[in-house]
Amino acid sequence: MSTRWWSRSSKKQEEDHTSELNENDQRIQTEPNDDTDLNPGELTFEEDTAGGLGRHLGVTSCTLLIVGRIIGTGIFSTPSSILSSVGSVGASLMLWVLGFLLSFCGLFIWLEFGTMFPRSGGEKVYLEAVYRKPKYLATVVFAANAILLGFTASGCIVFASNILVAANQIAGQWNERGIALGVIFFVTLLHGLTPKTGVFIMNLLSIFKIVILVFVVVTGWVVLSGKTRVTDPHYNFRNAFAGSSTSSYEYATATFKVLNAYAGWSNVNYVMNNVRNPVRTLKIAGPLGLGICAILYLLANVAYFAAATKTEIDKSGVTVAALFFGNVFGSTAERALSVFIALSALGNVITVTFAASRVNQELAKEGIPLPFGNKFWASNWPTGKSPLPGLIIHLIPSVIVIVAPPPNIVYPFILDVEGYPQQIINFFIVIGLFYLRWKKPGAVRPFKVWWPLAVFFLAAAVFLLVAPFLRPPGGVGDTPPLPYYLYCLVGIAIMLAGVLYWAVWRIVLPKVFGYKLVPRKEKLDDGTIVAVFSNQKIQRSD
Repeated sequence: MSTRWWSRSSKKQEEDHTSELNENDQRIQTEPNDDTDLNPGELTFEEDTAGGLGRHLGVTSCTLLIVGRIIGTGIFSTPSSILSSVGSVGASLMLWVLGFLLSFCGLFIWLEFGTMFPRSGGEKVYLEAVYRKPKYLATVVFAANAILLGFTASGCIVFASNILVAANQIAGQWNERGIALGVIFFVTLLHGLTPKTGVFIMNLLSIFKIVILVFVVVTGWVVLSGKTRVTDPHYNFRNAFAGSSTSSYEYATATFKVLNAYAGWSNVNYVMNNVRNPVRTLKIAGPLGLGICAILYLLANVAYFAAATKTEIDKSGVTVAALFFGNVFGSTAERALSVFIALSALGNVITVTFAASRVNQELAKEGIPLPFGNKFWASNWPTGKSPLPGLIIHLIPSVIVIVAPPPNIVYPFILDVEGYPQQIINFFIVIGLFYLRWKKPGAVRPFKVWWPLAVFFLAAAVFLLVAPFLRPPGGVGDTPPLPYYLYCLVGIAIMLAGVLYWAVWRIVLPKVFGYKLVPRKEKLDDGTIVAVFSNQKIQRSD
């Protein structure tokens, strides 16, 4: 199998389906919503999709892009921390079902926006289309969150720690960080210099993850049949809700972790400029990718709880997957699991980095002021096919987070911080959906979400914004000694930093130095079109 074969076979399937599209569907794929009041940002649809490698991702690659992003390391470790938070197996499984339902509601909302605006950038595009005034405020606030919190340091660290375990080496502070740095630099160069090879490896690792989870699920069925060394596989399912927590804080924090494990269902929305027949492909790949992951997640949890009691999981001090493999196959299998988790983490880093670089490129194309000017960061330098500068934007905060902080406290805290601003963005996205339904009822919508699902998702977003501020039992959160509400405040502060940056760029500096920002468009050597702002001096009359 080669990258050329994969590309040809995927493209052939896509061409066969394209021939079946009627004339109206074809128009929607290339000329959606030509209403100027709905155009996000400075660039038109044709200008925004110009340059780069072009549309090379089909249904298969997009489905695997979602699967590879969702299945990281969370499903191997998160179930134990969720069980610890909510106190019972039944409540834990219910939260995984809730996360599945919320994720599908979110997916359908993002499908409506993604098919209305089939451009790369995801939430950046949708916020720009809805919140048009003050101009660029939504873009800059989103940029602050995407750049400052858009790193993949935790995945790199997980890869490093598990590879050291597999090699029977002690994980020291700097050998672990050294391997993690090697991973993020490797992935950056992989996508930046050999983009087709990067997609090929990304797809292979996504398939590998599916195979591993299918193996866990099938093994769980065997355990439940009573034909393994596990003495009582049904123990956890008797009186499954005994010991359930009554703290709303515990459920909110656990829900954040579940949603983080499901995160990635919107991954194709970030790379739409690279997707063939983007509207049709998104409508197929989105539900298919999330559906595969949701089924595997629920069945994997059942397998975990069949192989170990709640007490064993609480006291083991290892990931629930390690306990599962140890109880079923013996201690030797735990080392093999370390290799599986490491490869899963690597696949997740490759997938996240691929999408994040496209978002960073879109922000630079919009004219957001960045060091050394936005034209370089918007380009596909040096190959003309892949945004290495956008990958570097993603690389820098990842390196800082890997090197700077002590990992035992900071990494769990970072996971919480990442989740909170995303809930704020989700809240405004859903509000924007209802606003556009009211303001632009005649706009082209190739997909329309059923409005009760959007209301349910909105209610959940509000709960997840408020509940973390409620005092947990004993006043101690899950990242002591840090205050339980600190991650919420940090997330809000990052978004407020975006507001401050916008105010300095658009209001303070022009007023102090007496100029106005005048936009223009430039075409780069690789075909990319970018918005650039010039400072035009204001002539004051005496």
